[in-house]
Amino acid sequence: MTRPLTIALDAMGGDIGPDVVVPAALATLASRSDLTLILVGRADVIEAKLEALGAKGRAGIVVHHAADVVGMDESPASALRSKKDSSMRVAINLVKNGAADACVSAGNTGALMATARFVLKTLPGIDRPAICTAIPTVRGHTHMLDLGANADCKPEHLLQFAVMGSELARAVDGVERPRVGLLNIGAEDIKGNELVKEAGALLAAAGELNYIGYIEGDGVYLEPADVVVTDGFVGNVALKTSEGVAKLVRHFMTQEFKRNVFTRLVALVAMPVLRGFARRIDPRRYNGASLLGLSGIVIKSHGGADELAFGNAIRIAMLEVEKAVPQRIKATLSALHAERQAQ
Repeated sequence: MTRPLTIALDAMGGDIGPDVVVPAALATLASRSDLTLILVGRADVIEAKLEALGAKGRAGIVVHHAADVVGMDESPASALRSKKDSSMRVAINLVKNGAADACVSAGNTGALMATARFVLKTLPGIDRPAICTAIPTVRGHTHMLDLGANADCKPEHLLQFAVMGSELARAVDGVERPRVGLLNIGAEDIKGNELVKEAGALLAAAGELNYIGYIEGDGVYLEPADVVVTDGFVGNVALKTSEGVAKLVRHFMTQEFKRNVFTRLVALVAMPVLRGFARRIDPRRYNGASLLGLSGIVIKSHGGADELAFGNAIRIAMLEVEKAVPQRIKATLSALHAERQAQ
């Protein structure tokens, strides 16, 4: 039997705010009776949305007022300094003081990371938190990090990312020995810059990791790796490029099927296959990036997420709470530190 969970939702964050967060919260509650969702933001706006949806006073919903909103283009420094009563900050504070088990926000990524790091602090042995998300592969999915939090990294940071990603995969996917690959420009030992080579040596020496070596860009989707590690600059470029390619493929397929009467007929016949394809690469199914390395659980939703996508981010938060992901990372880092001290 699962224990009751409480998740704080930044109801004002993202491009759409309460118009997505509130319906997503209600849809999630419909399938989980032991869940409490705290909607953080301007109480009058949230309550008006609940009333419009016929859900005012709904069990499992708590409205927590916060007067300010962090803008999507606001600098992290400004958010930290001047938005102490923002829906984002208050939601993270609820995790800090134990009123919530996790926080989900579709708000400004930089501000969310900076605020979460300031309020929650990093786990012992973690220098920098990393952004990690699941991406589809031919065998299911892989967890990739860092995706933009740390543009400049040291080899030790990549080792920490590998530990965090490995423990996440172990917890949420049930993989006993997650295979960890290091993103590089080639699979051979002589390839790569000094950062990658030094990081590769550290990962290979870490007995707590199941390190399988270098992985090239195409191998992210084809190789049998459960975790792909890279610095935030390369990771973000790779992720955004992948999203662009997916959109390009859909665009070209739509164009071809609309070319003439014959191709339109073919499209009708192929519709079940096309729907299945669209479902498998639907980014909404993978929405919800983990800010790993913090002492609490914070999930970043895409700013333009719809109800389905934001609901998936809530689901990821619930799963990480149930699987005690931060505690797992902390224990593995402690074991790794002891191992390295003994060498």
